[in-house]
Amino acid sequence: MKSLSLTTPHMIIMVGLPGSGKSFFAEKFASTFGAPYVSTDIISSLGALEPQLIETISMYLLSELLKTKQSIIVECPAATRAERLELTKKARANGYEPLIVWVQTDAATTKTRATRDKNKRGGVISDEQYERTLTRFTAPNSLERPVVISGKHTYASQAKVVLQKLSAPRAELSTQQIAPIRKTQQGRRNITIR
Repeated sequence: MKSLSLTTPHMIIMVGLPGSGKSFFAEKFASTFGAPYVSTDIISSLGALEPQLIETISMYLLSELLKTKQSIIVECPAATRAERLELTKKARANGYEPLIVWVQTDAATTKTRATRDKNKRGGVISDEQYERTLTRFTAPNSLERPVVISGKHTYASQAKVVLQKLSAPRAELSTQQIAPIRKTQQGRRNITIR
């Protein structure tokens, strides 16, 4: 298992419609890198709990995991900009860099997956529940700087896109550490690494 050791810990916030593939990606990514994963769907599958209690438990777990300063994958309510804003504020307040990963999949596919296909937790949602979620969902905008992955691509190609985004700040830092090349009196070049 590889470690997801980043200069600044990240809160990876999963966004997408039910059936888009958020859980599939989040579970595999967390498993691949040994990262903590908080999911309201998993908490909900543990028993008949009220939605408010599920959210309270999720937020408690998230608050505890933020103390670890390890990168975390979060699949909590993030369908609206307001919910995503709350998560990003919480991330930044705890020294984390938020990263929104939007799993984009067409509505016809997500509806089929969410309302007809049994997922590994055995749950499906009704057509009415799906339509309510679809109506409530607001796509991330450019100001939120989401990483967009396709819910129809393989995990390997999805992970590659997310890892490229996570490694971009390191590449920028490395470039900034190399001072401009300057000619010495003898005409040779000196490169200073700070």
